[in-house]
Amino acid sequence: MIYDELLSLLNQGAVVVATVISTKGSVPREVGAKMLITFDRCIDTIGGGAGEAKVIALAREVLQTGEKRRIEIDLTGSPKRQTEGVCGGWMEILLERWHGEAAIGIARQILTELKLGRSATLVTPFSDAYPYLRKEKGERKKEKDSEAFIEILEPEPMLLIVGAGHVGEQLARVAHLVGFQIAIQDDRPEWANSERYPQAAFIYSNIEQALGVLSNHPSLHVALVTRGYRYDMDALTALLNRDLPCAYIGMIGSERRVMQVYEQTKIMGISEDKLQSIYAPIGLDIGALTPAEIAVSISAELIMLRRSGTGRSLSCI
Repeated sequence: MIYDELLSLLNQGAVVVATVISTKGSVPREVGAKMLITFDRCIDTIGGGAGEAKVIALAREVLQTGEKRRIEIDLTGSPKRQTEGVCGGWMEILLERWHGEAAIGIARQILTELKLGRSATLVTPFSDAYPYLRKEKGERKKEKDSEAFIEILEPEPMLLIVGAGHVGEQLARVAHLVGFQIAIQDDRPEWANSERYPQAAFIYSNIEQALGVLSNHPSLHVALVTRGYRYDMDALTALLNRDLPCAYIGMIGSERRVMQVYEQTKIMGISEDKLQSIYAPIGLDIGALTPAEIAVSISAELIMLRRSGTGRSLSCI
């Protein structure tokens, strides 16, 4: 999470937060994308290339002056003027220096809200005023929308990996890399532990315990990569009876194993409508064989659903 990185950097000194606040046409990053810049480090990206190099250079000036700047990145590739790329679009970037106890306090507030699974509204005035969190939906606005950049910060989606074996271990690595919080559930402490799963925010010994803690998480994704049919049944039964539906449930296994689980859950009275929401066998068909390849396949499916992708090849040739 970029706000974890921001808080860590703020404890060492000033940081410029570069935020994409407006776009038009084809651009490499979306509105709200951020990059952190200090005198000797850059974290994350607002698109790379010459446009990002321009942002970094100007951000280091902002580190010295403290004055906010709004800059344009022209990616139209127009032969009539100097541009920073040929993507075809245009971006506006806000550069703002964060430093001191006030900034640390805001970063901590943001992290607290997001790690509790709650969204937060961050208001960044274009004036010299400092960013702040709008606490209540009905709170009176201090700035007009045209005088500030207002963004809804959403918590990272949670991926509960049920089964701490070889696939689970690789999936935790890949899914964490692409922006998921990680929770692990397995009844074997020799497998489910923080040494094997340093990415995991939570480790649970049984599925009821896991769902009890995560019961209100608004974006719970679950990957069933267990060691056997019985464990699939226990987890799937608990998940499908959850009051708040999961954003995603995927189950590993052959078609035969999947159908056996489906038939047993039907006998237990779980409706076919609920079963149709399960992605099984899990992942996209990329010919994956190894645990690492299977982890990439599952993570690709998670990204596809999160970003409303199609899963088709992007090749235009």
